Amino acid sequence: MTRSKHKWIFPARFRTRAYGWNASRLACQRLREAVSEIKKVAKKDPVLGAEGVVRLMKKLWPALEHIDTSSGALGSAVYKALDTLIPIIVEAPADDKTRSKWLDRLWQAMADDGVDYLSLVGDRWGEICGSVEVAGKWADDLVSTLRFCWSDPNPGHYFHGTTACLSCLLVAGRHQELLELLELDRHPMWHYRRYGVEALLTLGKKADAVQYAEGSRGLNQPDSVIDQACEEILISSGLHEEAYQRYGLSAAVGNSYIARFRAVAKHYPMKDKLQILSDLIATTPGEEGKWFATAKEIKLFDLALELANRSHCDPKTLTRAARDYLDTEPVFALGSAMAALRWLTEGWGYEVTSADVLEAYDRAMDAAFRLNKVDDVAGQIRQLVESKESASMQFVRLALHGRMRTHSSSVNEIYESKL
Repeated sequence: MTRSKHKWIFPARFRTRAYGWNASRLACQRLREAVSEIKKVAKKDPVLGAEGVVRLMKKLWPALEHIDTSSGALGSAVYKALDTLIPIIVEAPADDKTRSKWLDRLWQAMADDGVDYLSLVGDRWGEICGSVEVAGKWADDLVSTLRFCWSDPNPGHYFHGTTACLSCLLVAGRHQELLELLELDRHPMWHYRRYGVEALLTLGKKADAVQYAEGSRGLNQPDSVIDQACEEILISSGLHEEAYQRYGLSAAVGNSYIARFRAVAKHYPMKDKLQILSDLIATTPGEEGKWFATAKEIKLFDLALELANRSHCDPKTLTRAARDYLDTEPVFALGSAMAALRWLTEGWGYEVTSADVLEAYDRAMDAAFRLNKVDDVAGQIRQLVESKESASMQFVRLALHGRMRTHSSSVNEIYESKL
């Protein structure tokens, strides 16, 4: 493939106003396709691949400006795409003239960008410059404007090149100037001060970097991100225990409780998993039941049952656990199914139907049969559903009425048939 003969496919799909109000899903798909195309080209010709990146970035805002972005899906897709593509520009072996043209085109694209789709480009502008010398020249051009915005006592100034300037100062090695400039900002933000942290780390001042990061906390600042930065600094210094105690639990993020546990366990493989889980449970008082699946995941079955009964836990999760461990851990399966029935009688669960109640009951009786406790468990369930009067209790009682009558009349026939 030669640079002059390649015909890009993605530009036709990113024409100005190419997408309407409801085209978020289609735009995300086209964006993924564009990233795939550029990556394939960049493997054979890095400079041509970088040219494709610049071309796509210039087209993003004109093509996407009329899309409804309220779901956040498109913004996430753009961020992910840029995070993948920016290294292609950074690493491309382009000559000074070519890179200068790229920078001019990207700067204009950022100026025209109506919703900061290209904010990540500004954040890494110093790297995109490709050399210390070029980054220094851009810093010279930008620093006076930024200094004026932060020094002027009149509020309301905004400079879209703020992070670009800070990034260039960092790459150019002008660390003290960067730190002094950040002190001018009357409303410190982590998004800006993180460059100060990087400057201090480059100077070998890790303790000062942690202190500087801690000083960035405040209203609307991302505490978990700051915790992650501080944690990383301490770990890089070999202070694993201090990192764990100060930041390990709060820095762990994920879209589920299991994900949080895995994040901590990955950072601290030397720590006992039970200790990590116990510490995480302590951070969510009153929500112990939500750690049930995590305890089950690491085979702490007794703890899992304790958590499932300490605070509410999703009945469907408990029933699935009973089903999955029916043969290998019948005691755990029985405990899970009984906990599911308990929370169902107390009204917990999302979009619960009578089928969910019957499923929990059947799994409890299946486990009881394996443990030779059919009559005992049946009695416990009957006592549970007759213990009080409430709407949820009546719902469970009605759902189980036929099943429990069948059990009372013919226990042996039902369960001996499973032999």
